[in-house]
Amino acid sequence: MSSFEIIGGHKLRGEIVPQGAKNEALQVLCAVLLTSEKVRIEHVPDIRDVNKLIDLLKLLGVSVREDVPSACESGRTFEFQADQVNLEVLQSPQFREQAGALRGSIMLVGPLLSRFGQAVVPQPGGDKIGRRRLDTHFIGMERLGAEVEYKRGAYLVRAKKLKGCYMLLDEASVTGTANIIMTAVMARGTTTIMNAACEPYVYQLCNMLNRMGAKITGVGSNLLTIRGVKELHGCEHRLLPDMIEVGSFIGMAAMTEGDITIKNAQVQHLGLIPQVFRRLGIEVWQKGDDLYVPAQEHYEIERFMDGSIMTVADAPWPGFTPDLISIALVVATQAKGSVLIHQKMFESRLFFVDKLIDMGAQIILCDPHRATVIGLDREHKLRGVRMASPDIRAGVALLIAALSAEGKSRIDNIEQIDRGYQRIDQRLARLGAEIRRVE
Repeated sequence: MSSFEIIGGHKLRGEIVPQGAKNEALQVLCAVLLTSEKVRIEHVPDIRDVNKLIDLLKLLGVSVREDVPSACESGRTFEFQADQVNLEVLQSPQFREQAGALRGSIMLVGPLLSRFGQAVVPQPGGDKIGRRRLDTHFIGMERLGAEVEYKRGAYLVRAKKLKGCYMLLDEASVTGTANIIMTAVMARGTTTIMNAACEPYVYQLCNMLNRMGAKITGVGSNLLTIRGVKELHGCEHRLLPDMIEVGSFIGMAAMTEGDITIKNAQVQHLGLIPQVFRRLGIEVWQKGDDLYVPAQEHYEIERFMDGSIMTVADAPWPGFTPDLISIALVVATQAKGSVLIHQKMFESRLFFVDKLIDMGAQIILCDPHRATVIGLDREHKLRGVRMASPDIRAGVALLIAALSAEGKSRIDNIEQIDRGYQRIDQRLARLGAEIRRVE
């Protein structure tokens, strides 16, 4: 087990390049199973969850070749070829163990079902942030003609013939939408998906599949039409910058009174992220495709036009992503003013606030979904403590708090942070953070 030791109070300065988008990577890497031809993917982040998925693809018989050394800051380039997939591996204890440790393994089902007519996946792992049901995935596959059976902790999915249909999703699930799209691309006839998720990750996946020969229209909207094709081909694809990293760096700059330029942030794909941080009082300037966060001694939370307290809540795209709710919360602790943080999607994601309270933050946890933050306006700085990372996003929120705190902090269980952030300690050290990894 590893930990981070952080000496807080250092102002971060310089430029940083966001890694490739983790959530997009988990989708497009699975899409390589849809063809026997070579697929080249650029800007792949060197993080635990992505590396585990690549290991799963290798286990299934996919040929994987890395073109760019993993030390490259801008990400890695891989070439995949799924021309010798071994479906017997799906029944092996090794596959069950590896797939069960990774929530992203659920994305293997759609491509395997579409191309081979069968798939097996154990109940996937991932962050413990509350209920994360999979009904949307499997109901959509059943509508396309698949049979789904849950047996001994695993989902068995089979289909003799997939046939297009109309479906209205009961929730705009990003991974559910992606899985259904990959199931439908080679189904007979036309599939129409209403209430589809329209996050940039789905947008990117659809564009990649269209380059592979799929026929998907409505890309970027919540109404997708997919005309099935007989086969798909190879292509090249580049991942977007990770919007969650971009938001995290904005938060780090504000909390440390830093001066940071986030290079090539692909601002058009960030939705409300810059705007929400501006509502918290943070200056975020756009310079071409870069974002610049200047040093601010103080930042003040806005109020609504009628004078009522500001509320920051997550929502389906293009609303504020739930993955940045914890970042917005920790940033508010040192702002001037108060804000209600409302995490609508997951009922356990705010349970890390007790650690911030131990550091001196003034937070009232109203219920599992809502917390009121009374900003300290830097009059009372957070103090360093020892804590553990409960999940990826809460872990980085605690890291941001530690960077701004007085004294030494230690964060245990940083394997959670490594699942989603590429060599974050090294990259922050180059910005002036005093941080080291200890075993």
